[in-house]
Amino acid sequence: MTQAKQIETVVLDDANSALVIVDQTLIPNETRYLHLRTQQEIWEAIHSLRVRGAPAIGIAAAMGAYLGVKGSTAPDFERFYEEFRQVKEYLASSRPTAVNLFWALDRMEACVLRHRERPLAEIKAALRAEAEAIKEEDVRANRAIGEHALSLLRPGIGILTHCNAGALATAAYGTALAPIYLGQERGYRFRVFVDETRPLLQGARLTAYELMQAGVDVTLICDNMASAVMRNGWVQAVFVGCDRVAANGDTANKIGTSGVAILAKNYGIPFYVCAPTSTIDMNCATGREIQIEERRPEEVTEQWYARRMAPEGVKVFNPAFDVTDADFITAIITEYGIARPPYTESLRELFRRKESASGTPGPGSRGI
Repeated sequence: MTQAKQIETVVLDDANSALVIVDQTLIPNETRYLHLRTQQEIWEAIHSLRVRGAPAIGIAAAMGAYLGVKGSTAPDFERFYEEFRQVKEYLASSRPTAVNLFWALDRMEACVLRHRERPLAEIKAALRAEAEAIKEEDVRANRAIGEHALSLLRPGIGILTHCNAGALATAAYGTALAPIYLGQERGYRFRVFVDETRPLLQGARLTAYELMQAGVDVTLICDNMASAVMRNGWVQAVFVGCDRVAANGDTANKIGTSGVAILAKNYGIPFYVCAPTSTIDMNCATGREIQIEERRPEEVTEQWYARRMAPEGVKVFNPAFDVTDADFITAIITEYGIARPPYTESLRELFRRKESASGTPGPGSRGI
């Protein structure tokens, strides 16, 4: 068994008070590590997608929250907590859709309050440990997701994926790419079709790049070619990640995902969402309640071109995500098992299983 090569996306360099990330806006042409030392730099990195993917965003925010108060000279807990709240609110404003961002920051705040009677030095140490724990838990969760997903697959099949839900989007393995990495290690020889993922090309730039680095058989297709490869019989399963799952199973993921799900159902191909429980928001009843980020029109009209490729002044609609209705999702695969319809029941059961295993409620488990 050979370990598939992966890139470490988010690292805390505590000795130099820096958050170290791979600048994903430069891949595949350049692999550059950024050392972010200010809150403004961390905020900009999340907002501009230098670090992206719901789990990686949550890890970066947790480490950023720790770094934001690491140098605090507050005279008492109340002042320190006020400083922490300012850091938390600032980082939370960087992006609106990925629930991991808010979950991680809420978890860091809970850590502060849990240690409020301790000296400030111990609170800071606890925050550092909490941020590292969030990262370590993500690695374990992703591998568990991969194991559960792999149980649904047979060697040699064709898999289609949209956007990037791999090692670059997480601490390791990824979510939707985890079964592909594990399959690669075990000789499954999957054939993977990667949607380019317009307009930011996460599939073309990131997924194709990291799977090629791991030696996976990869074919890049334009987003509007998915129907053709499905019709040809080249795809036997679709795996995608997600940025938020509602309590009824509706799932927000990168724009274009809902169209892939509709195509998959038409061709009788199972459509799987890989979601760590940190991405499931049981306080969000349906996908209608998920706030969808709308991004700059320049991403569509000119960002990737030597010259502008749309008329000046044309109106542009550029949502970063869409919501796939639960009816189009075959199963939601988590680190605690596989949920199937009806998701209002199966997702609750997963959180009960999680609480039983860990004694710690998950990010979406309040109110269950």
